[in-house]
Amino acid sequence: MDWSEIIVFIIYLLFMLGIGVYFFIRNKDGGDKSYFLGGRQMGPWVTALSAGASDMSAWVLMGLPTSIYAAGLGQIWIPVGLAIGYTISWIIEAPRLRKFSIAANDSITIPQYLTNRFLSKSKALQILCAVVFLVAYTVYSASSLKACGTLFKTVTGMDANVAMYLAALIIVGYTFLGGFSAVCWTDFFQGMLIFAGMLIAPLFAIGALDMASVEQVEAGLSADFWNPFTNWKDIVSGLAWGLGYFGMPHIIIRFMSIRSQKDMKKSAIIGITWTVFIVIFAAAIGIVGLMYLGFDQKIVDDSLVFITMVRKIFPGIMSGILLSAVLAASMSTADSQLLSASSSFASDVYKPVIRKNKANDKEMQWAGRIVVLAVALIALLIASNPESGSIMSLVTNAWGIFGAAIGPSILLSLFWKRFNFKGAVAGIAGGAIVDIAWMLMLTQTGSTYGTMLYDTGIYELAPGFVAGLIAAVVVSIITKKPSKEVEELFDNAVKYND
Repeated sequence: MDWSEIIVFIIYLLFMLGIGVYFFIRNKDGGDKSYFLGGRQMGPWVTALSAGASDMSAWVLMGLPTSIYAAGLGQIWIPVGLAIGYTISWIIEAPRLRKFSIAANDSITIPQYLTNRFLSKSKALQILCAVVFLVAYTVYSASSLKACGTLFKTVTGMDANVAMYLAALIIVGYTFLGGFSAVCWTDFFQGMLIFAGMLIAPLFAIGALDMASVEQVEAGLSADFWNPFTNWKDIVSGLAWGLGYFGMPHIIIRFMSIRSQKDMKKSAIIGITWTVFIVIFAAAIGIVGLMYLGFDQKIVDDSLVFITMVRKIFPGIMSGILLSAVLAASMSTADSQLLSASSSFASDVYKPVIRKNKANDKEMQWAGRIVVLAVALIALLIASNPESGSIMSLVTNAWGIFGAAIGPSILLSLFWKRFNFKGAVAGIAGGAIVDIAWMLMLTQTGSTYGTMLYDTGIYELAPGFVAGLIAAVVVSIITKKPSKEVEELFDNAVKYND
């Protein structure tokens, strides 16, 4: 145990909590739009780095490098798919989503946008989305909390469960207090820290390599380790990860929060550049880590490539700063997930269904805060269960559900005038059902939750996304076309500019 590392962690955590207190005081009289969307006043730098940091949770520092460390360049298609998908989402989805969400009665959540996009009085779509959000975000948050537990256990020897509860307390604290503004600003600082940590660690490890040791490591590798084209299923599954971006609520909600269309291009350049570099660094950490550390099964079991490499190279204070990047990655994703889950429940279930639109802004904020506590508690229970799976497997499952269920309907709502409300419901339900069924019965990761019938080797997001897209298109075609008012909303959204 190195006390200098622990002191750095404490200072870092207090700083994050301080941001939450600041925005609680600043925005205490703001409404639900301020709490859940920051009043649509986020600048390009904060928006871009916040979107990137909320995306790249601890799995990009722990799970992804370890998968490359253990399995070789066949796993490189995951970062390739992520880079492609993120780039496309900023270029084609972000500009339209901001305009359409404003045209659709100034919507502040994704389910609310989809309902308002069709001028529907039915709450079926909002409730369906809220259920998907709560399930997927709970699993996703569990992966972030598990990463915090692993980090503290490795560095301090602290019990992993105690560490997870401590991390959850800090994350819930600033999310509970400061809402969207606090989440975005903490993510902004955390995004810079993640970038610095992932850049510095592999560069210093390369400088410290011993060529004799490298040759010894290479001699023990399989013949296919350096070949990224050994398995077409790895290519399909890796590229499928990019589809997740089109339906990831805690990321695309940032598109809606940008201050103006003018800031959109700058945000896109910053966000795309940041993410492309991050996925390159993640692959570099896995490869350089193997050359520097040699193969160790314990590193694979606990996803410790980055943590082990940093602690071996740097002295206490520096390693504490760099390892805070793992905390940053965990917290920046967990806070966004908790806020998205709470905003969805408060705006899409509590206010319109439970309270029949009688809830005021203050009541809405407290309903959202209660959901933050509930989701965090359930996520803690999942993360503390030894049978819950690895950090990477938990992220894989949650990412697949979101991409398959939400992605197709969001894209169709932005680019297809004939798309209707029933098609959106069918697309979300069909994508979610196929993704979950495929995961439980036809993939190795799904065997954690039940009996696997057959391992296809294909990531469930690919068939789930296709199924959601087909269901949405078919149902829209065979049902009544949108009303004249809905078509006018579509046209007005396309033309909107501020």
